[in-house]
Amino acid sequence: MIRRLTGLAATAAVALAIGVGAAQAKDFVLGEQSPLSGNLARVGQGMHEGISVAIDMANKQYAGKHSFKLETIDDETSPAKAVAAVEKLAGMGVVALTGGYGSNIIGPASEAANKAGLVYITSGGVTPELTERGHKTFFRINNTDGYATAMIGLLEEMKAKKVSVVYLNKEATSNLAKSVQRALAGKGVTVGMHEFDGATNDFKPLVNKVKLQDRPDVVAMVGYENDYVGILRAAKVLKPDVKAMVGVWSLATSQMAKEFPDLMENVYGTSMLPYPVEFTAPEAQEFAKTYKTLFGKEPDYLGQFGYVQTKLLIQAILRADAAGTGIADELRKTDEPTLIGRVTFNEKGDNPNFSHRMGQHQKGKVVLVWPADAANGKAVFPGVPW
Repeated sequence: MIRRLTGLAATAAVALAIGVGAAQAKDFVLGEQSPLSGNLARVGQGMHEGISVAIDMANKQYAGKHSFKLETIDDETSPAKAVAAVEKLAGMGVVALTGGYGSNIIGPASEAANKAGLVYITSGGVTPELTERGHKTFFRINNTDGYATAMIGLLEEMKAKKVSVVYLNKEATSNLAKSVQRALAGKGVTVGMHEFDGATNDFKPLVNKVKLQDRPDVVAMVGYENDYVGILRAAKVLKPDVKAMVGVWSLATSQMAKEFPDLMENVYGTSMLPYPVEFTAPEAQEFAKTYKTLFGKEPDYLGQFGYVQTKLLIQAILRADAAGTGIADELRKTDEPTLIGRVTFNEKGDNPNFSHRMGQHQKGKVVLVWPADAANGKAVFPGVPW
């Protein structure tokens, strides 16, 4: 399904993509492949909203000089459909691609982009393997290390002695879970590892095993939205004697707070932003204002990521157009203070500066509680949803 937000300027787009006659291009068409339906629809929609904000703000900033348009295809949370989407967008003449969610989907999609010679930038795939392929067209603004640092930092602050890690057996989730395990074990923490697959619907046997066998201080969840909901529902029934339930991406969001208020109270997850948002810097305030105008709600960190990656891509496109260089070459020159902190890209397309924060659901809000210099409130600890 193609969601046509605007028309195409294919001739100028192709010229810029291949670095020929780029100086004449004034209309730039970006492509987006994201999961707007299927299991990852909530996170895909969040990223899409942030991308749309970046396009809107760029059109205001460069009005009369340049225009930016977006062609979006829903990959339906399917790797095969993601590849087809990228190939279709390439055929439409987009200058570069932004979007994607899930490392198992982004992997093949970005392979297709690389074959087409198109830059692919994302914040939805953190597995280390994505930046080990030697692609010169792949870039991301976040990575596993930044998520692991945040989870480990919070668990250290809790002084947890026994932790049960419950994780989905996908590439990105397994990598993060094992990274957390190694770090905690190295600090003398007893860690129980419990793997599950994507077909798991009933988490009660797993949670019961954690409750009776591990008897941990904290349960660390590494999965996606539906996994968290299943684990927390099982835990609310079985009520393990733990001090905290801690997750990572796609958990400490306003959407989860609204849809599952009975499950989220006191639960922790990675979040760059509190909810409601508290912004003071001019760009951040304009981002939040535009977001609310376009979508009628406060932004969360998924939208923030989508905005940042797309803003950096637009800046690189403009530099490439002015200098007659390649977009990938210009992205590698990036050194920018952004809404998620400083962003640079190494030779692999990774952002070595990335570090996440931890938020906690508290009475319908998401409060940042770690690290101390980013916190806008105090953690409720011990604290669980039951």
